[in-house]
Amino acid sequence: MILRARCILPISAPPIDNGALVFEDGRIAWAGRWRDLENPGDRKVRDLGEVALLPGLINAHAHLDYTSMGGRIPPPRFFPDWVKTILYFKAHWSFSEFAESWLKGARMLLESGTTTVADIESVPELLPQVWESTPLRVISFLELTGVKSQRPPAEILSEALDRIDGLARPDRKECALSPHALYSTQPELIRASAKIGAGRGMLLSTHLAESLPEFQMFCDSAGPFYDWMKGQRRMDDCRGASPVQLAHEYGLLSSRFLAIHVNYLAPEDETLLARARASVVHCPRSHDYFGHDPFPYARLAKAGVNICLGSDSLASTRKFGNSDPELNLWYDMRAFARAHPGVAPQEILRLATIQGALALNKETELGQLKPGFAADVISTLYSGPIQEARIYEELLHTAQARDVFIGGESVLSP
Repeated sequence: MILRARCILPISAPPIDNGALVFEDGRIAWAGRWRDLENPGDRKVRDLGEVALLPGLINAHAHLDYTSMGGRIPPPRFFPDWVKTILYFKAHWSFSEFAESWLKGARMLLESGTTTVADIESVPELLPQVWESTPLRVISFLELTGVKSQRPPAEILSEALDRIDGLARPDRKECALSPHALYSTQPELIRASAKIGAGRGMLLSTHLAESLPEFQMFCDSAGPFYDWMKGQRRMDDCRGASPVQLAHEYGLLSSRFLAIHVNYLAPEDETLLARARASVVHCPRSHDYFGHDPFPYARLAKAGVNICLGSDSLASTRKFGNSDPELNLWYDMRAFARAHPGVAPQEILRLATIQGALALNKETELGQLKPGFAADVISTLYSGPIQEARIYEELLHTAQARDVFIGGESVLSP
């Protein structure tokens, strides 16, 4: 197939006026100006007209299981109160409710231009069914906890690995591990997960330094999280080390590690993350929902940490007036732009494409429109001048996905 469009935004290169993309075997075989395309042969040509083509968006952190909780939980006064509410919802939901919620979230992502999602899976029994029901590229991170259940860490990890090894893998679907958070996962299980991840070359993700009460719990042995958890778990890890420092001690930090949130930093935490080449996933609308302190973007970026974007769950996203929230990474980019007005629109688009691909160790196949990369492409209306700054500025604030291609296959069209 050949796609023709008003312009192409490769993200890693300047815009291409009156551009074309050639798809072969699910990948981009050629990208350039329409007039420079030679020997189209008998390929089908689709002229999409006044649109911009750009890479499919990469959502580096979501909880599709919780999509239908959107709008049902008002922002809490303290983060632990929200955790208690989520646990209540999960305890009272059926398998079919989780499945419907997952599929609803996947549809929202696809319809808004996300083509790859790193999803935390708390109900892994869903995977055979839901994987087959979406064309999205999905990396399902099996959630590991254990503090509440008090099950032996070796048993929990063995069960997760057996499930991963026993799953039939449809095209575009993968598994990984997610020790949920330092407060909810035993240190022994975190260390074992890190060791297994290193041995298998497997991605890992952990909610890290998400809230001030969590930060206070580990650094100061105080605060509402500490008071709530001290009757449920051993507290000997609350000894003055920051969550990032503990993650380093447990062996989590590596180029395969996604540190989710990292809203609170102790001195030199950013250096630990950068040296390990770990990625930080920022979730702007979730950050706003909880009213956290300003996200330390400049500090992390200056240290050289790879930063990307996620949507988190709709259970931690504000409603739009009377409307329930939607999973839409454009909304998260716009929330980021409002909170960080000094960051250029082009850099914000990189957070949702190139840098998301790097976080998922897929920087040589996703997040850019260039030969050899997967033909994951989205279109959005654009008829303005081909000026780099103007295009990125306009798309950041107005873009809506129209056409969506994954692996060269048309999976959404107007």
